[in-house]
This record gives sequence, structure tokens and C-alpha cells, in this order.
Amino acid sequence: MNLQEYIASGILELYALGELSEQERSEVEHNLVQYPELRAELARVEETQESLLMQTAVRPRAAVKSALFEKLDAGKVSVKAEGKVVSMPSASTASVWKFAAAASFTLAIVSSYLAYEYHNRWKSTETNYTELLAQNQRVAQDYNRVNQRLDQIENDLKVIDNPDFKRVVMKGTDNAPNATAHIYWNEKSNEVYLNAQSLQALAQESQYQLWAIIDGKPVDAGVFDGNPKEALLKMKNIAGAAAFAVTVEPRGGKESPTLSTMQVVGNVVKG
Repeated sequence: MNLQEYIASGILELYALGELSEQERSEVEHNLVQYPELRAELARVEETQESLLMQTAVRPRAAVKSALFEKLDAGKVSVKAEGKVVSMPSASTASVWKFAAAASFTLAIVSSYLAYEYHNRWKSTETNYTELLAQNQRVAQDYNRVNQRLDQIENDLKVIDNPDFKRVVMKGTDNAPNATAHIYWNEKSNEVYLNAQSLQALAQESQYQLWAIIDGKPVDAGVFDGNPKEALLKMKNIAGAAAFAVTVEPRGGKESPTLSTMQVVGNVVKG
């Protein structure tokens, strides 16, 4: 148990005021037996509450005490009961008890106010704790995303710096004169990676499709969306390519390219 969080929750204040359910009181008493720190804190809470009640009490004038005892003495009525004299309070004495009842009612109001304040503090602490947990979860998620991004960058650098990967520059066509893309192709493993971050986003029903030109025929090398978040996209493995090109096709791609929508194209440099 985290004793500091438990104390900060305000449950000891509510226990001291008698505002807990039977189950909650039982739990608090169980914890009090186990942890001396909680017993010491409860004692401090009770002293604080008593001090607060004393500070809010209204001190009567000195003459009130004398008058009160005079009324008590004057209000006694003696009657005989089985040979004994018994003093009974008169009507004036009843007013004294009304005064005592009013004082008790005032004390109850003060206690209720304190319970309400401590309950609010408890709820506020609970809300702050929940918000802190949510914030920690967001930080953890951000941390995971950053780690994933770093892993992706590290893998991309391994491809770019690997001399086995040949870099193919694809330049824009008349359809997209400012577009560029790069292929990283490993002729030994046939792996193909594509950097197409300069290609614009497409409508939902369309996708880009990469083609490898092998023996003068286009071969599907995979589809992808425009403006991808990844620096390098892993495409289909290709062997014996002489050139690469990208066209715009319906989502999911086609078996043969739509040449009129070609965006970029580039030849593989031999050697």
C-alpha cells in the first residue's frame, strides 16, 4: 500500500467524522492495525478537527454560566416517591435542554460541513490521480511510437548504407514533372525498397502501383498510398529488372499498367 496516497485521499478524515460505510470503516480499521503511520496520522487528524471545532465555537459571557446554574437550582421541584425526595426539572429547566439540543444541532452542522469538505478533497485527489494515470499512459504511448520510429529509421539506414542495394532514381513524367522517387534494389536477395514520399496523396479509390520492367515487360511490384509516412516501403521482390516505374491505378492495382497515368520512371544503371 502507498501510505502517502492513502493519507492524501482524505479517508482518515471521513473516518474520524463517522462518514464512512461499515465496510469502509472496517477496511480503515484493518489498515490502522497494520500501519502505525496511519494511527499517528489519524491522531493528528482528530486533533486538527478538535482544534477547528474549538476555534469555531462561540464562547458565552461569564454571566451565562452563573445564570445557567441558578436556573437549574431554581428549576428543581421536590416530590416524594416511596419516602424519598426526588428533584424534577421544571418547565424552565426544559428550556436549558432545548439550548443543549440546539448546541448539538450546531455541532452536527459543523461536522457535516467538515465531512463535505473532506469528501470533496478526496474526490478531487481521486480525479487528479485518474488524470495522472491517463497522462502517464499517453506518455507511454508516445514513447512507444518514438521507439518504433527510431527502429524504422535504423532499418532504413541499414538498407541505404548497404552497398548490396543499388539506388535507382525515378524522375517525374509529364503527368508529374516535379515528382521523384527512389528504388533500393538488392540484385543478390531481390529485395526492393521504395522511397516515394514526394508523391502526392490520391483519392480513396486510387493507389500508386510500382512496376519493374523485366525483359521489356512490366511486372507488378506492389501497390502503395501516396505520401506514405514510412521513409522506405518494402515492395515485392524483383529479379532481373532493367527499369522501374510508378502509375496510378484503381485501389488494389491491376495486372497491367495504365501508361497514361505514369508518374515517375527510371532505368537501372548497370555495373
